[in-house]
Amino acid sequence: MNRYAFRIEYHGADYAGWQRQDGQISVQEVFERALSCLEPIGIAGTVAAGRTDSGVHARGQVAHCNLSSHWEPLRLREALNAHLRAERVRVLDVACVGDDFSARHSAVERVYVYRILSRRPPPAIEDGLVWHVRHDLNVDSMRRGAKHLVGRHDFTTFRSVHCQAKSPVRTLDSLVVELQPRTHGAEILITARARSFLHRQIRSLVGSLERVGAGLIEPHAIAEMLAARDRSACGPVAPARGLYLAAIKYRPDPFQANG
Repeated sequence: MNRYAFRIEYHGADYAGWQRQDGQISVQEVFERALSCLEPIGIAGTVAAGRTDSGVHARGQVAHCNLSSHWEPLRLREALNAHLRAERVRVLDVACVGDDFSARHSAVERVYVYRILSRRPPPAIEDGLVWHVRHDLNVDSMRRGAKHLVGRHDFTTFRSVHCQAKSPVRTLDSLVVELQPRTHGAEILITARARSFLHRQIRSLVGSLERVGAGLIEPHAIAEMLAARDRSACGPVAPARGLYLAAIKYRPDPFQANG
């Protein structure tokens, strides 16, 4: 068998997340369907670095699987994209990797980006790709609130009640809030980096930081929420449409040879 890693981009609006779901179309399902057009894949199927929720987008999802045939990576990428042309899923890179490589367990860092569009008129071109808020946001206040979240903490307040992780403790390496002015309104980008995240952790953090930016709570309230270790202390959860799985990092990078 030959193991391959795939870097995948997708528009999440059409899919029930990455993971296969009964009665719903997932990214995994359409990707494995494209693979099966080339050759049968094992019962284990594909393994992804992150199980994105319904509506969440990806610019750098990574998955791996075993194939019986040996493929030249560029040819495999082009063949898969030909079978995916009717879907909003694309393969950006393919790499042949060793049997010890795991898209999930070999990852050393996951990077997510959340996009907020702050302006009165709703988006037309970016509808479904950003969280639109009609009010101004104080980015400096959001940055002060975000500082309380960086480091190793018990994130019980900021994880879904359905989270299956054994421990709520995670290390958030960085949480950067950036302002990008536009001709009409502004875009706020929130970039989170960590080895791993809890279920809906980022959307929960962003939802609370938006309340800070709107002036409804003070930045120090984020520290109080964190210390409460109580899901009911969390602010509203930000919608899925603004969240992107931006990148998965590995050492060494299996795609580096492909440029």
